[in-house]
Amino acid sequence: MKEVLWFEEIGEDDINLVGGKGLNLGLMVSQDFPIPPGYVITAETYFNFIKDQDIDAKIKNILNRIDIENTDALQQASNDIGKLILERNFNEDLKERLYKQFDKLKGDSDKIFVAVRSSATAEDLPEASFAGQQDTYLGVDRSNYIEAIKKCWASLFTARAIYYRENNNFDHMKVGIAVIVQKLVESKISGVAFTRHPSSGDNEVIIEAGLGLGEAVVSGSITPDSYEIDPDDWRIKNKEVSNQSIKIVREKNTTKEIELNEDEANEQKLHDKEIVKLAKICKDIEAYYDEPQDIEWAYSDKLYIVQSRPITTIKKKKSRESEEFSGEIILRGLAASPGVGSGEVKIIKEASELSKIEKGNILVTSMTTPDMVPGMKRSAAIITDEGGMTSHAAIVSRELGVPCIVGSSEATKTLENGEVVTVDGKQGLVYRGRQEDLIEKEEEKEKKVQKEKVAIITGTNVYVNLSSPEAASTVASRNVDGVGLFRAEFIAAQIGMHPDKAVEQGRKGEWIDKMAEGMKEVASAFDPRPVIYRTLDFKTNEYRALPGGKKYEPKENNPMIGYRGCFRNLDDREVFEMELKAIQKVRNDYNLKNFHVMIPFVRTTWELEQIIEIMHENGLKRKNDFKLWIMAEVPSTVLLINEFLEFVDGVSIGSNDLTQLILGVDRDNENLSMLFDERDPAVLKAIEMIIKACREKGKTVSICGQAPSVYEEIVIFLIKHGVTSVSVNPDAIESTRRLVARVEQKMLLNKVRDL
Repeated sequence: MKEVLWFEEIGEDDINLVGGKGLNLGLMVSQDFPIPPGYVITAETYFNFIKDQDIDAKIKNILNRIDIENTDALQQASNDIGKLILERNFNEDLKERLYKQFDKLKGDSDKIFVAVRSSATAEDLPEASFAGQQDTYLGVDRSNYIEAIKKCWASLFTARAIYYRENNNFDHMKVGIAVIVQKLVESKISGVAFTRHPSSGDNEVIIEAGLGLGEAVVSGSITPDSYEIDPDDWRIKNKEVSNQSIKIVREKNTTKEIELNEDEANEQKLHDKEIVKLAKICKDIEAYYDEPQDIEWAYSDKLYIVQSRPITTIKKKKSRESEEFSGEIILRGLAASPGVGSGEVKIIKEASELSKIEKGNILVTSMTTPDMVPGMKRSAAIITDEGGMTSHAAIVSRELGVPCIVGSSEATKTLENGEVVTVDGKQGLVYRGRQEDLIEKEEEKEKKVQKEKVAIITGTNVYVNLSSPEAASTVASRNVDGVGLFRAEFIAAQIGMHPDKAVEQGRKGEWIDKMAEGMKEVASAFDPRPVIYRTLDFKTNEYRALPGGKKYEPKENNPMIGYRGCFRNLDDREVFEMELKAIQKVRNDYNLKNFHVMIPFVRTTWELEQIIEIMHENGLKRKNDFKLWIMAEVPSTVLLINEFLEFVDGVSIGSNDLTQLILGVDRDNENLSMLFDERDPAVLKAIEMIIKACREKGKTVSICGQAPSVYEEIVIFLIKHGVTSVSVNPDAIESTRRLVARVEQKMLLNKVRDL
């Protein structure tokens, strides 16, 4: 039996012993690439362990009994199997042999720390992809080495991994797990490298470098240096040296952050000689694998390659159409809103310059603000220097259906007023000139979408999330059943003053009228389809940003769970009643009875009861043509869902906040990005509880978080459990409608077969 294979002993035929990661390391060592030393505890060792411990049959029995769509049962099965593995002890002979390998790796050193990584294998299943499903443990020493091995083995049966294998019809008992044990490099400098541009596929090496351990670069907690190298002549054609305020270093089994002084913070992280040397190593690795590589590297006493894998984003980001298209790319950024637009560049520094924007221009600015929306609506495309996927420019552009690229860093400097460019919002690319081929292909896609508008009918309503009244008529013309979440924060921001300032200055009527006008624009565009209006849910830091806001808003350390939502409406009653008067104006003065209300961030039933009393006093009572919903985004609404349902007609699940509060994770914290996942079994269990309670009581139940716009599996889960509607971002309407139809048809077919 091959119990352990050192990297030098691994050959091309050993994938079923060492898994994909292990094989990769062995092959790179065989080519003399600078890999930190290590070995692989083979999958045979794992299979023998579960057999010798007499737990293989027990694992199989547990798996045979579960329904993977029952999230509670799935998680329990995962826990039970993990316990079976973790509670078993290695026999002394095996333990001694594994310690012997560890000591051999340690050599003459007093003590070493290692990385213990999982490497899944699947005999006779070459198409299997288990990336990211198993665990890695860093900073492991001799004292916790054996425990780390067992934890890696147990991670083969996480709920997510079990679900994946069941859905793909993989035999759990044929999938093994190898364990990589590799000496940790105490890196002075570390980072990642791409042997081709990860978006465009251009032949250039891009290296990112930061001081300290690599997790700071990979996690995004620092902005690394960026170097671009031309592999034709090994010229460093661009260097961007960042200011790095902290670095991460290892301290025994943990890591800690160290603040850097000004000189360290501003220095170039990797010297030119090492940059070129690393670039050459990376291109050699690409040549060996014969495909572009995404490489993690570290520098201590010399350069080391820690990991290499194929770049998957080039193929994903380059659609078939763009692969057939070639044009001069002059700028890149984040692909924020899909589509293609071409026209003359107009650089706007502030909203007062919006008169420069004529229909069909390309709006270029540092970042957009709510008062720029009229100009955005006239634009053929939008490009910003700053911002991410949830910035104002990104959200509004998606709703307006305008192609948009954000975070380009230098659009206002690189582009010139009057020059003609073509913007590909799906790829995040700006081309010089008008690119007719690209525009024609986009027009063909749009024609196809138009045909689908009347062709797809679903039993589950497909609603849309909307923020901008200016986008209402465009979005309403699409195959959508209504608005599941109408956020009015952009309307309030465009008014140009904090609502308490309006109260203080005697301008309440002006504020109410402007809010009502925005509400009316959306309600009339969708009439008679329902519009579910969520009352204002600014957080205090967002309210402070409104003109005059600093005077009225407290400073909170954690606004996300602070003074907001239902309680704020109750506490700041005068502003809430102003909002209710605007709603009444829409429903009564404009006779738009399709306009309904949803209360956000409800924590307790007593708050909700008092809010309902205030609404009654302002003429808004639940009846056939007026529905009241609440957002379910706080765990208390899940645990007491039946009590909350006594007061409302429907519930909309806010999956973003619900996930944050169930998992205790700030989704905007880059260090925790791996933990934020709406597909986590605990979150799915909560969603299942809400849907079940609503169905039993005959209440409508929807979802309006980001999840259904991003994850197909979430949509499938929701429909299978009986959600009455899903509300998605405008760019996901058609794809979601198609998916919902497929799932419903499959369920109906299965039901017929069971008759």
